[in-house]
Order: sequence, then C-alpha cells, then structure tokens
Amino acid sequence: MKNNTKYDFDEIIDRRNTSCEKWDRYAGRDVIPMWVADMDFAAPPEVLEALYRHIDHGVLGYPVTPPELNDEVVAMLARRYGWQIEPEWIVWLPGLVTGLNICCRAFAKEGEAVATFTPVYPPFLSAPLWSERKRITVPLQLRGDEWQMDLQLFEESITPDTRALLLCHPHNPTGRDYTSDEIRAICDNCLKHEIVICSDEIHSELILKDAEHVPAAAISPEIADSTVTLMAPSKTYNIPGLGCSFAIASNAQLRGQLRKTKRGIVPHVNALGYTAALAAYRHAEPWRQELLAYLRKNQKVVYDFVNNELPGCRMTPVEATYLAWIDIRELNLDNPEGFFEAAGVGLMAGHHFGLDGYIRLNFGCPRKLLIEGLQRMKKAIIP
Repeated sequence: MKNNTKYDFDEIIDRRNTSCEKWDRYAGRDVIPMWVADMDFAAPPEVLEALYRHIDHGVLGYPVTPPELNDEVVAMLARRYGWQIEPEWIVWLPGLVTGLNICCRAFAKEGEAVATFTPVYPPFLSAPLWSERKRITVPLQLRGDEWQMDLQLFEESITPDTRALLLCHPHNPTGRDYTSDEIRAICDNCLKHEIVICSDEIHSELILKDAEHVPAAAISPEIADSTVTLMAPSKTYNIPGLGCSFAIASNAQLRGQLRKTKRGIVPHVNALGYTAALAAYRHAEPWRQELLAYLRKNQKVVYDFVNNELPGCRMTPVEATYLAWIDIRELNLDNPEGFFEAAGVGLMAGHHFGLDGYIRLNFGCPRKLLIEGLQRMKKAIIP
C-alpha cells in the first residue's frame, strides 16, 4: 500500500547515549522507556530547519520575544478555539512547570491553600509545597468510562484560605478533555469563592476525540478575568528540551502579579526556544495533523490491547494527550514500576500522581516500539 503521508512517524530513532532523560534512566538495560511525557518522534522538519538557520547565523546572544511570535499565538488561538486574545496578555516563561510554581506564589500567600484534582501530573502536587502553601487535593471520580470532577466534593474541600486552583485541562494522566459545561461549573464555583484559576492547557493541541478543546478562559469574560492559562508548543511538537512556554492573563492585575513574582528568579526563554515556537506555530500544522492521526491509531492499539490482552488491567479511552492511565489494582503489585521494568518496560506508577494501583504509559512512539512494549507487559503478567 502506498504511504501518502509526508512525515515518517514509524522511524525508530536511537536516543540512547544522547543525554536523554527518558532513555538514560535505563542505560545499559534492555528496557523500553514509556514513562515520561516525551515523544520519540523527531521534531517537525519545519522546526528543525528554522533552528539550523538560527545556528548558521552564528550568534546566540540574549533574545527578546519576537513580536511576530505573539502575533502567531494570537492567530493560532483564534483559529483553533475561536478564542480572541491580545498580544499584551501573553507572559513568556522558560517552562510550564515554572508557571505552576509562579502561580502558587503569585496568587496565594505563605500558609494559604492551593487546590487541585487528583490523580494529577506530579508538579501539581509539589508546587504548593515548594512555596510553603497548603495543598488541597480533590479526588476525581471514575464514572463508567469517564474521569470526572465532582463539584460537590470540590465545594466541600474549599477552605476560607483557598486562593488558587491548579486545573489540568486536558487532564494528565487520565486523558480527559473536559467539556465546556464541566469546566464552567468548576470555574463558576471558583468565582463564587474568589479563587484564581490556573489552567494548564499544554496538551490542548493534542485532542484525540472527535470534538474541539474549549479553553477555560474562552468560556466567559467573567471566567477569563479570574484565569491564568498556561500553554506551550513543547508537548505538541516534541521540543520540551528547548524550554519555551507562556501564560495568558486578560486581567492586568493577575498578569502584573505573575511578572512581579518571576522577576529576578525566573530566566528568560532561550533564543532557540523562541525560534522553534515561531516555526511550529507558523509552519508545522501539517505535521501536527499527521501526528494526531498516528496517535489516534496508537491509542486504539493500547486501548484494545490493555482491555483484551492484559488480565487484571483496564483503561478508559484517551480523549487527549498521548498518555494512557491503566488500572492495575487487580494485579496486587507492591512495586509496579519494578515489576514491569524487570520485563523490559519502563512505566510511571500511580503513586507519583496521588493514586496507587495505576500506571501511566506514554504511547507517543513508533508503533513497532509500542507493540513490543505491550507484548513485554503481557509476558510479565502471563509468564
């Protein structure tokens, strides 16, 4: 059959011995790493070409944000989500995790509380504690095949000193992309209690379901006025090593607090990060579309295999991200990471996300590698 795709996502690129966190964790061992959220695909050629041109120029001095990059972000948000923002609302950051930590410091004072839903990406759990804020965790509820935020449980968890909500939307690790009604209900509750909404939407360009993502701040002007949105090209275009992300805040006071909090301690985005971001947003949409098609097929491979070939394991459909959240409670494993590593697969255990009995699997890799990893998991479970 003729391959009509322009990009080769089946290519297996050897990342060993390249100072790569994902693969170097298992240096010298026959382990396929599927733990950290870092895809094994080359960045879009359009991005690489822009980086080559920058390097060929020869000077790597202190950068400023290219004005045309702000314009591209504004255009991308309008085109993709119908969300109209102004360039001055954008605050550039050297990483989204940096943004989470800044939000905790900017919108809650020492000793005040920051809430989040669990299970969740580990920096959501650590950011409040690093800044000596109290952490409130609200468990998500699994209802049928859907992880949902419980509005009543959230309301009951809020304390008088709760100042911010760290919202993961789309959600990591469950793969949910919440509906606008779900987000509106939670955000309206935050407005009632004067809680700032810090919405991590880094996976918003990786929607696998047949529906569009709705940014929290795009739902209503009132919600936007109390929301800081965190985004980045890093996950979508597989350029996390270049450290480039941004916050969007339409409220000038919130924006000012962000800038004040990061002053003097948070470095600027590096020159190549800006170059890559501009090229990604300006030229790499065809690559993103082919990536999405590939990830949708990978998601189906994982979903079918886990639910049909792995006894004692179950997963819900992944609506967004390239991460599968797998229920392994029936296996009764004391050390799930060690169990699967012994079989040659590196996964991330649920306790890192605040929920034991689960593992997270990254399926952002060539399909041959994915199938080999799943087969190794099967051999571990069914010797």
